[in-house]
Amino acid sequence: MFNFPWLKPMSPAELHRLESHIYRSSGQSLFEPLCQIYWSWLFEYVPPWIAPNVLTVFGLLINLTCTVVLVYFCPTATEEAPPWALIMSAVGLLMYQCLDSFDGKQCRKLDQDSPLEEFYDHGCDAVSTVCVSVGACIACGIGLHPNWMFLCSFIAMFLYFCSHWQAYVSGTVRFGLIDVVEAHFAVVVIYLVSAFGGMRLWHSTLPVLGVDPYVFPVIGIIGGAIYSCYNYYQGILKEVEKSSTVADTSVLSPGLHVGLVLTLAFIIFKKSSSRLFENYSCLYLLTFGMVMAKLSNKLVIVHMTKSKFPLADSSLIVPGLLLLNQSFGNFIHEHKVLWIALVFSSLDLACYFIGASLQISSHLRVPIFTVKHRN
Repeated sequence: MFNFPWLKPMSPAELHRLESHIYRSSGQSLFEPLCQIYWSWLFEYVPPWIAPNVLTVFGLLINLTCTVVLVYFCPTATEEAPPWALIMSAVGLLMYQCLDSFDGKQCRKLDQDSPLEEFYDHGCDAVSTVCVSVGACIACGIGLHPNWMFLCSFIAMFLYFCSHWQAYVSGTVRFGLIDVVEAHFAVVVIYLVSAFGGMRLWHSTLPVLGVDPYVFPVIGIIGGAIYSCYNYYQGILKEVEKSSTVADTSVLSPGLHVGLVLTLAFIIFKKSSSRLFENYSCLYLLTFGMVMAKLSNKLVIVHMTKSKFPLADSSLIVPGLLLLNQSFGNFIHEHKVLWIALVFSSLDLACYFIGASLQISSHLRVPIFTVKHRN
């Protein structure tokens, strides 16, 4: 039925190697043991006829909806968001956190724990990471400081990529003492503080310290990034002696792609004569966020299939479009090119995700949105 080449991103050899993939994880974050008690109690109310991937996608839709609402009211992350939108985002993030826990539990409950569910979980999480980072920037009005907004947002996307980079190298997904659960709770606190105290609170100088409160989330993000990168690269550098990943490729090979995207994003930001990032910051972050999510999705696939991370990728067209337009003196208004880039990056991600899902589902004979029938 689906004969389009862009809906078949995986080769027959990759699909064959996928059959032997086993999910491995290690480590536990600080808040996870307590959260697991609550999640396990709540999970008892999840009906057995709901497929794990339905829970995963529903969590993603919640995050997307909340982010779209916030971006609508605060396109540059300098505006004041309605309190109800911030409260909705806080509740939505907590719901997403629960659903992200439920999908794995439902997999084990239904004996439907396959590479397809793993791909859906990590693939949707890649997009949710973009949504949460943009929402957090809006909540504390960090758009008033474009450099900090650029740094904080791309740090979050980069860290998610790194988490799967070290999994590609070591074969195991590792969780640190301070990880995604703690980050989500921190963002929820930011949402609630902004909802009840106003977003201007973050830019009111504290009398004793003489600094604006927005500095504390920035310090937290940078500190968390340093801690996480230390853990990730410890795992990566330990494998440097072997000089290979699970696919017998260079441990540094995925760094080329993410490094290129981040470098081009920074160059376009600084080179723009129309202040593209400052005037359309959320649109800019969503555009490059979809590019980073596509690369993260691809990294998950090459990890599960023990394959080489391909050098060329269609997602690199996005920064190429913006940079090419700037090189020709903004022949087309940068805002219009940015919209084109967002549409292209979103469709590119969707085609890859849907195509890989259909291929995995067909090859492993695992349903996507229904419960597998057991004999």
